[in-house]
Amino acid sequence: MKTKRITKKGIVVLFFTLSIFIAVAVLQAFISAHNILNFFIRFFGLWGYLSMAIAAIMTPFLKEINQMFGRPFLIIHHIFAYAGLFLITLHPIFFAIYSSTIDVFIPDFSSWYNFWLTAGRPSLIVLYIALIAILLRRKIKPWRIIHALMHLMLLLGFIHAILIGTDFNSKAILVIYSVVFAAVIVSFIIKRLQLYRNLIKKKKIQKGW
Repeated sequence: MKTKRITKKGIVVLFFTLSIFIAVAVLQAFISAHNILNFFIRFFGLWGYLSMAIAAIMTPFLKEINQMFGRPFLIIHHIFAYAGLFLITLHPIFFAIYSSTIDVFIPDFSSWYNFWLTAGRPSLIVLYIALIAILLRRKIKPWRIIHALMHLMLLLGFIHAILIGTDFNSKAILVIYSVVFAAVIVSFIIKRLQLYRNLIKKKKIQKGW
């Protein structure tokens, strides 16, 4: 089977996406860091979140992704999803090394504010639950519902970053990630509408309409 080539629209989308990653890295470089380890802690978090968000944003556009990049949707989706998973996992690991404590992996329920302040902790747990759902999709019937928890992870991560993220003191980074998160919400709504329409269409076919 002959592999299709990436289209001009695909090149534009790819260039725009890469530009966002580069812009975030450049903006972060201008923000002072105590040391190189601290820099990478923030870098893993920023790029990891961005990768996961892009993976979520593209879910309603299966046909468009296939056509633009000449590759199956899942290949493109998984590139961003697994890259995000890897980077986001490194974020707390390196922070644990930096702070010399494993508390960074334990959700804080001491108060409502502290829970959201450290919402990155439960977000990591939710992320891996969603990952398990996709890996065991043949055994778990409602795997799509569980996998959709990825959006909850992005919500928790976004609030965590706003409340405690050093780089979110930069208005440019705050704007970029606010727009990205808004795009995540829009894509979630679009996907739910698509599923609803498909369900209605399926019921009509079953009734012989």
